[in-house]
Amino acid sequence: MPELSLQQALNLALQHACEDDDRVLVFGQDVGTLGGVFRVTDGLREKFGERRVFDTPLAESAIMGTAVGLAMHGWRPVPEIQFDGFSYPAVDQIVNQVARMHFRSRGALPMPITLRLPSFGGIRAPEHHGESLEALFAHVPGLKVVSPSTPSEGYHLLRQAIADPDPVIFMEPKSRYWHRESFDPTEPVPAVPPGTSRVAREGEHATLIAWGAMVSRCLQVAELAAEDGVELEVVDLRWLKPIDVDGLAASVAKTRRAVVVHEAPLTAGLGAEVSALVTERCFADLRAPVQRVTGFDVPYPSGALEDEYLPSVDRILLAIQTTLEYRRG
Repeated sequence: MPELSLQQALNLALQHACEDDDRVLVFGQDVGTLGGVFRVTDGLREKFGERRVFDTPLAESAIMGTAVGLAMHGWRPVPEIQFDGFSYPAVDQIVNQVARMHFRSRGALPMPITLRLPSFGGIRAPEHHGESLEALFAHVPGLKVVSPSTPSEGYHLLRQAIADPDPVIFMEPKSRYWHRESFDPTEPVPAVPPGTSRVAREGEHATLIAWGAMVSRCLQVAELAAEDGVELEVVDLRWLKPIDVDGLAASVAKTRRAVVVHEAPLTAGLGAEVSALVTERCFADLRAPVQRVTGFDVPYPSGALEDEYLPSVDRILLAIQTTLEYRRG
């Protein structure tokens, strides 16, 4: 069974998507000749030619505008924007065209676009090279948002996103590009609809809810907590829109406590939405308020301050202690 990094798994997913559907096009800054900043598209231009894998100018709005035009003519575009912090100039196209065209045309012009967006922090990059924009995109009607946490998840979720008839923002955790996992991409997996989470670790005392790179951190926390006899369930949300409300409710109904962990700032972050959904569905079961461990309400810092900004093992453990010790008055 091959051992693949997330970067290699995503590359393979793009290769297989291009092989299976001649309408799939891969483009963006440096994705052709260079193979992408993170080498996710390495070798694809040689395999499929410069008409299906090509470089674009340094113009994010134009990249997404091109994707809209191609989708209107029956193609399945898979554009890449090099870093999440560079995506702001493309937000106009994403919000006003990509997300609305299907509705505006009464279904005549679907937008099967998968925007690959290297996201989040953890690689000690300069300013604008690390952001956590899931709440921004999840708030836009018409978009689906997904973030893988492992190589196998990356492979299967990217294939699923490209095959989806709706526009998908595919947020790739940069810090996990080099994480490796043994799995066989050709082995069939059970088909699950978009918006399905997974239990990454079974537990009974509290549920940790995370996505992207924070899933790995929560699993690390669960290992440490288990040494003290605390068994934590870790739920990998995977799809940030639609959110698997039933999956969350099933886990929290069992553990009766929940902690949401994400890299984005606290205020109006996706953790607030998750917390609200859990409270609405599990109010009678909860033994403590839902806790949130997040980045701080400041601009995403450059690399030297990342360790202070990102949710640490200690901060997550403190939130777990808070929820376990909570007693109703």
